[in-house]
Amino acid sequence: MQIIRSIEGYDRPDDLLLSIGVFDGVHLGHRAVLRSLVDQRRPGQLAAALTFEHHPQAFLHPDDAPKAITTADEKVNLLAACGLDLLLLLQFDDRIAQIDAETFLRDILVSRLHVKELIVGDNWRFGKGAAGDVALAKRVLESLGCRFECAVMTQGDGETISSSRIRSLIEARRFDEADRLLGSPFTVRGIVEAGDGRGNLLGFPTANLRIADDKLIPPDGVYAAVAHHDGDDRTAVVSIGSKPTFGGKQCVVEAYLLDFNGSIYGDQLSLRDWRHIRDQIRYDGPGALVRQMKLDVESVRERAGRS
Repeated sequence: MQIIRSIEGYDRPDDLLLSIGVFDGVHLGHRAVLRSLVDQRRPGQLAAALTFEHHPQAFLHPDDAPKAITTADEKVNLLAACGLDLLLLLQFDDRIAQIDAETFLRDILVSRLHVKELIVGDNWRFGKGAAGDVALAKRVLESLGCRFECAVMTQGDGETISSSRIRSLIEARRFDEADRLLGSPFTVRGIVEAGDGRGNLLGFPTANLRIADDKLIPPDGVYAAVAHHDGDDRTAVVSIGSKPTFGGKQCVVEAYLLDFNGSIYGDQLSLRDWRHIRDQIRYDGPGALVRQMKLDVESVRERAGRS
């Protein structure tokens, strides 16, 4: 899959079968639409998606922007797996925000990108001030000989799928439902970095993850998860929170990998298959916390043995 980061740099003569969206999570609804594009592709045509590296709301309303189910890199990998020929991966900025809706359709999609078919979600808005909608897109594009389809994101049983719904499921710790709608496990990836070293002193050395600021993570709590590192899966106990027993202020994601000894500083670690164990609470000192951590580990170990 070729990645184009600037519309101005696009000069291919091929006809595009295109879908436009944020594609956060690249869930089952997105995949169905993209599969339709790929299946319709004929010689001289490219199946493509246009999306943004970060959610447009992060530019328009940064204080209210939703956290990302998938980071930009994760989204690119998932879109590539859909069989696309081309990905237009753009930075949403003031220049894009100021493009008039009809200008976007006529000058960008049809004249520059040679779009012959466009599929979007039924709530698609575009153009300056989000003035454009699917009715305008259908009228203008079809008058220019471009096929237009408005897709409702559903799966086989008619269940509606949306990124906002999946985000809410993750925030409610309903991971099985979120994974089902995503079509793949919700995963949190990060680079292992040095922490305060307290885990070693307590007998539970943890991998502290540096995670992208805009990445959605589960709510504060203690979880069982599957940790993936260097090609291997390991059972893990994951703590998310501010370490209330020690008066912490900053949210930290740290994973204790069962039956693992080794240094993985600077490596990437990913966490998936989340299961909530308990909430974060403040204990009366390190001794009480260690006793609880031992119970957490045994609970996770027993659960892993039964799965």
